[in-house]
Amino acid sequence: MRTVITLTKKRRTARGAALLGALTIVAGTVLSTLPAFADEPGAPPAATEAPKVDLVLDGSGSMRTADIQGKSRISVAQQSINEVIDALPAETEFGLRTLGATYPGNDQKEGCKDTQQLFPVGKTNKVEAKTAVATVRPSGWTPIGVALRAAAQDLGTGPTTRRIVLITDGEDTCAPPDPCDVARELASQGIHLVIDTLGLAHDDKTRQQLLCIANATGGTFTDVRSQEQLTQRVKQIVTRAQDTHTITPAKVTGAEQCTNAPILTPGVYSDREKFSEHRVYRVPVKAGQELRASVSVTPDRAVARDYGVMLQATDTSGQELVRGNDAGSGRTDVASTGLRWSAPGAESASPSPSSKTGAASTDRTVCLIVSNSFAGQSSVQADAGLPLELTVDVAAASPAPDGPAMGLGRGWILLGVLTLAGLLAGLIFGWLARWRIAVWREN
Repeated sequence: MRTVITLTKKRRTARGAALLGALTIVAGTVLSTLPAFADEPGAPPAATEAPKVDLVLDGSGSMRTADIQGKSRISVAQQSINEVIDALPAETEFGLRTLGATYPGNDQKEGCKDTQQLFPVGKTNKVEAKTAVATVRPSGWTPIGVALRAAAQDLGTGPTTRRIVLITDGEDTCAPPDPCDVARELASQGIHLVIDTLGLAHDDKTRQQLLCIANATGGTFTDVRSQEQLTQRVKQIVTRAQDTHTITPAKVTGAEQCTNAPILTPGVYSDREKFSEHRVYRVPVKAGQELRASVSVTPDRAVARDYGVMLQATDTSGQELVRGNDAGSGRTDVASTGLRWSAPGAESASPSPSSKTGAASTDRTVCLIVSNSFAGQSSVQADAGLPLELTVDVAAASPAPDGPAMGLGRGWILLGVLTLAGLLAGLIFGWLARWRIAVWREN
């Protein structure tokens, strides 16, 4: 009897292994048919690394100035960084680097080499990181260009976007290398590096230099006026790194006309659009499918108030199908909008004259048009364009909602319901009026 039980268990084990193997093959086949997230043949490799952020803190002598809500610039920065460290997502790899904070001498040549890694990019021990921040004492020059190159090395390379967050109160005092040239150099290497800059001083030369650094890499510039603003902005940047690390947008260049616009498949794309420009892309949509698209445009430099972003879907003849728009008020933020459009089902279309089988064909090419009404403030460079991110998806069209109210809001049915309701209301009101008059006469 024991032998029989043993053989039965072996047979069940073998059957289980066979079933597991079959399921594995089926799962592999299904996964291989999922849409690619790129406009090039084949999808880019799936990102397996964590989001990476390296914060570069200015430790030059001018950071001792006490002009932010009665506090020194360095103390405001340290407090904000501590709050950011406390709120770090568990999966984010975070590092700290200083510039001009460790050389106390008077030799500028030596002082302009002064950049040190306080905490390596990796899983963050919050106590150690905050202790490192507390040790920063402003003392030296401002070698921003040298620090940016070192921070890029801290972050390394990989398939996902990396971010450098630069907090400083002044322009580089050590050029060459010029920090704008360094930012352009890093951007040209194609290492998915974005530099966000935050300025604690408000003079024009510093502002222009920080704008130049951010513009070169598609980052953002923030003119900081308070500790709360600094904390909130750095947290937003860290969150942005977490949101974008799983998929690296494929670079694409939109056209002026739909006829020669690039064809996009489901995925995430990045482009740059100049002030008050429009960019056009094409998306094939088959019968019974639904196009879902969204766009985000980042005003990464000082812009005039009262702007907007519009995403429009048209057919190839220019006839509008649907649109979405968003308006802003001049904040350094992201303006975004989206749209949904369903292609009519094959059963609702008339047969195509060119169809050999006589079957209806409602496959469409939809033209997606991204437009903006941004205008740069005086002395702001228009070139490189504003960074935009476009998300495209094509899925089965959503069915119409079921329920007792279905159809009441359309055409003749609604008109008939309203007419009947009006007639009944009139009859009831007339009957009540006659009854009240009769009662009044009797009394």
